[in-house]
Amino acid sequence: MSTSSAIITSSFTLPSEVSDGIWKKAQSESVLARLANAEPQKFGQTNVMTLSQPPVAELVGEGAAKSPTPSAYSSKTVTPLKLQVTMRFSDEVMWADEDYQLGILMDMRENAGIALGRALDIVGIHKMNPLTGLVSLGVPAGIADTSNSAQLVQAKYDEAIDTAAGLVIADGYTPSGIAMDPSFAFGIGTQRDNEGRRLYPEIGFGTNLGNFRGMSAAVGDTVSAKKEAASPTGILAILGEFSAFRWGVQRNIAAKLIESGDPDGQGDLNRTNQIAIRAEVVYGVGIMDTDAFAKIVGETGETGITGA
Repeated sequence: MSTSSAIITSSFTLPSEVSDGIWKKAQSESVLARLANAEPQKFGQTNVMTLSQPPVAELVGEGAAKSPTPSAYSSKTVTPLKLQVTMRFSDEVMWADEDYQLGILMDMRENAGIALGRALDIVGIHKMNPLTGLVSLGVPAGIADTSNSAQLVQAKYDEAIDTAAGLVIADGYTPSGIAMDPSFAFGIGTQRDNEGRRLYPEIGFGTNLGNFRGMSAAVGDTVSAKKEAASPTGILAILGEFSAFRWGVQRNIAAKLIESGDPDGQGDLNRTNQIAIRAEVVYGVGIMDTDAFAKIVGETGETGITGA
């Protein structure tokens, strides 16, 4: 890798192996990305037509007139959400050799990928600005808005899952996946019967859970948003038909080196002998129907936070 392609110019494109790594990391850190396939999207706010009342076929007798078979469509919005990560470094990295500069880029890839991957869940589930931990008015809907809610009582995880699945099925959807907070997955993995035997010994402590009871499964603490939320959300798991969550990358992740100015409100870079690297992505996020999901909450029943 040449130095000029990495960290000397005022605006640059990361080497492909680095930028690809950011995106792969972003995908691996998101439970939604693991349960709902990304779809190609045009830039900007778009509308998706959904069939809200499917037509019903009619049995027609010989020579009989045909009746109308009404159907109805509604429109759901996919909203572009721009997310960014800005990291400052000492400008001494500009003097360093290629190997050291590449190490800085790899560190940025790791940390930016984690942050951007988590952000998809934080906005898609909780409608929060990941930086503040408060609900953002710029996010119109989140999976946590669903009115379907099951409560975990006395560590009876199976019963809570059954209740949540029943709510989704009653609304006409098929549960295809479940996203779990690590504490919930651990509870399932260590749940025992009346004789002390583990009910699900095959899943260990639930840390690498990929499927559960015929559903795709993903484990991550973005389900509860406990690292980002300004106050506890109470959400332990989300079960549902995850094809109802539409998402995609409207603009690919890019990276830019910033050598002067005040890019993040922390003071002039030149004055503090620093440089900054910024990675950005624009996700398109939309929820076709919150009734396609059910959340499982703790015994307190708390399910969200308020803010601006």
